[in-house]
Amino acid sequence: MKKCRISAGMFLGTILMVCVLLLSGCTLQSEEKLKLRDLDFTVLSEEKIPEELKTKLEEAKAAPFQFTYMDQEFLYLCIGYGQQETGGYSIAVNELYLTDTNICVSTSLLGPESSERNNQTPSYPYIVLKTERLEQTVIFE
Repeated sequence: MKKCRISAGMFLGTILMVCVLLLSGCTLQSEEKLKLRDLDFTVLSEEKIPEELKTKLEEAKAAPFQFTYMDQEFLYLCIGYGQQETGGYSIAVNELYLTDTNICVSTSLLGPESSERNNQTPSYPYIVLKTERLEQTVIFE
């Protein structure tokens, strides 16, 4: 009968590799976002935005931004795309949903129609979404 010898280095290397595989599997699983439910929201017109929030938006509008604002009743999600060369831009809300630990929001900037591109007046497209007041961390995607 032949004896099989395993060196200590090979044994430790194997143990290390198994640990790395197990840990990476756990990490991948915990990073998955399990959607609990979609959140209802309202896109606010400028007239409906709280005054304090209007001031913050005016200060931030020249550069892209993403921030939240809360009052006693609601959570406001604010997404801006900074200065654009022309007017006519709009913003689409792709998703707004709740996970066990986060609120996830995804938006897209939609370009102006060809007739709007002749307008050389800069614009500052942004959107304010009003939703229920929740304490989870907001993830802007």
